[in-house]
Parts: sequence; C-alpha cells; structure tokens
Amino acid sequence: MSGTTRGGTAIVGVAESDLGKVAEGVTPQDLMAQGIVRALDDAGLTLGDVDGLFLAASQLRMPTISMCEYLGIAPRYMDSSFTGGSSFEALAAHAALALEAGACDVAVIAYGSTQRSQRGKFTPQRDLNDYDAPFRPRLPITGYALAASRHMAEYGTRREDLAEIAVAARAWAKMNPVAFDQRDLTVEDVLNAPMISTPLGVKDCCLVTDGGGAVVMVRAERAKSLKQKPVYLLGHGEAQPHHAITNMPDLTETGAKASGAQAYAMAGLGAKDMDVAQLYDAFTITTLMFLEDLGFCAKGEGGAFVREGGIAPGGRLPVNTSGGGLSYCHPGMFGLFLMIEATRQLRGTCGARQVEGAETAIAHGNGGVLAAQATLVLGTEATL
Repeated sequence: MSGTTRGGTAIVGVAESDLGKVAEGVTPQDLMAQGIVRALDDAGLTLGDVDGLFLAASQLRMPTISMCEYLGIAPRYMDSSFTGGSSFEALAAHAALALEAGACDVAVIAYGSTQRSQRGKFTPQRDLNDYDAPFRPRLPITGYALAASRHMAEYGTRREDLAEIAVAARAWAKMNPVAFDQRDLTVEDVLNAPMISTPLGVKDCCLVTDGGGAVVMVRAERAKSLKQKPVYLLGHGEAQPHHAITNMPDLTETGAKASGAQAYAMAGLGAKDMDVAQLYDAFTITTLMFLEDLGFCAKGEGGAFVREGGIAPGGRLPVNTSGGGLSYCHPGMFGLFLMIEATRQLRGTCGARQVEGAETAIAHGNGGVLAAQATLVLGTEATL
C-alpha cells in the first residue's frame, strides 16, 4: 500500500480494557469503550478529539455505527474493514492514510470481545468453502494442524520445537501483571497435554478470554506535543494470498513474506534491525512460521531458532513479550494487542519484561486460517 510517509504518523495512546473473564452483562461495546477511554487518557486526549474511528469486531455486525452511538460521537471518517485477527494492523495503515490525507486528525483503532463469558452462546460466522466442507474440518485448528504437519514432514520440525514457543510465551507472561495464565509450564507439560488436532495439543492453542483495547494515532507533528513518547509508523504491508486452507499455495509459507517485505521496504529496515517482535500466536506453529516468513531465520530453520529458549527472556530475539495469545490474552482476535505491547516496549514502560534499549519493533497480525496477513514496523524518534 502506497500513499503514506515513513514516520508521518505515530501511536500516542494505548490501553487494554478489563481482561480475562468479565462480569455477566458486560458487552463487547463496554470493553471497546473502556479501551478507547483509557487509551485517550493515556494520550492526554478526550472523546471530543476523536474524528476518525477504525474498528473491527467478531460479535458486532456494524461496529463503527454502534460505537458512535454508544460513545455519543460523530467522527468525520470511519473504517470497519475486516480481515480477522490482522484487521488492526491493516486498520493502522488505513488510519495513517486518512490522517495524512487530512480526512481526520485523531484516529482511534479499537476492539472488544466477550468470547470467554459467552462461550457456548456465540459462534462467529465463517464463510463456507466448497473444498473444505466435505472433510468436515474443525476450524480453525484443523487448518493450523495441517500446516504444522506439513512443516514437520518437509523440514523435520518437532513437537518439542513448538512446545518451546508455548514455554517462552509463558515465561514472558510471568512478568506481565495482567497476563491470564502465569502458571509454570515446561516442554513436557506441553507434550503431555491432551491432543486437539494432531500434532497440536491444548497447550499449543491460544487462550479464550474476554477483553478489548484501543490504539490512538495522530500525525507526527502533533504527536510531539502530546502526553506520551510517540511511537512512529515506519512501514506497513498487507497480503491475502488465500482464504481456505485448501487453497493455500504452500502450507509452509504464509503471506507474511509479502506483507513483511512491503513493511521493511517502506521502513528501510530488515529483520536484523528489529529489537522486538510481536507475532500473532493463535497456535504455536504461527510463531514459528512468521519467524521464517518475516526473515528472522531461513525457511525450515524456525525449529532450531526457538530451541533452548531462543525467543524466551534472555534469548536471541524477544518475541511476544506480553505473553502473547498463548498466555496473556486472546479474546477472539489478537492483532490489536500486538500493537499495544510493541508500543509499550518502544516507550520503555514494560517493567520487568522491558527489552533494554528497544528502538524498533515489528507487529504482525494474522487473520483467518493463515490467510490475511498485515505487518507494521514501528520505531522511536531515534529511528526517524
């Protein structure tokens, strides 16, 4: 996507809503509103400043319209483009376009979901696919298990390698006060957990939580005068090479290769320049594949890259420092929370889990069954 300037816009506010399992009667709109108000306060702004609203939701059919009514605002510009869990990275790029075009001055990207408290009462709609349906897959996990199986067959990746990813996420979560699951976890625990869809067991799967949050963006010149240290959008990219897993061109390679290349090219940086990586981890296999496709290691070398704590605290690359979807939270779609954590790392406000000297970060969102991919490269003022 062209039309935006490297560093032309910045994230100036981030916040989560309440997370975990919320009280009975709390709605997705409530959580979205919590995140928006908290993020605006983080930025030193108010609802009256918001004139751009960028929302995606799995439980709301018309999220922008319903939230405008809920909040009592009438933005000049709205966007509810939906690409699953990658929606929020894509919406950040759309917000940057709108901000630089003057279509809005303060853009808010937000999400809210009560997926845990509504468990068994709510089923997200899925597009039917004639190629998948005859095999009666249990989506999304069947599709991810298929990709994991192929990766193992082609490159010798082991279940132990995937287990290392879950253990690393848990180690980071233990340093995050709001992480949902902070219990001890070992490779053996992951391997011995109940199998869900071979080769993925229950500990290879993301959490099911309630939660929401918001990100506030403005043009770079305004960002300098606001409350927080700005985090600049240096590059972005999107790719949607398939929808159904049966139409995936190569089960071992995702569209992250293309979206990452776009984001790196705009930023003038590469994987070697990233201090922190926030990678969508709906399942352990996604982290491994995105490490490869985003250039942190060669194709087929993801298993070796994560072995012996390679992405855990103290490893070669800090990955999913919040604890990720595997241990921190995962309310249906996780892309927004990757942006929140990346921003906090670049601000230097992550406490015990802070990556020392972090100046650059990549936030990569994944939607559908390894389908819609969107990548952001973020940086501090030092990177401009």
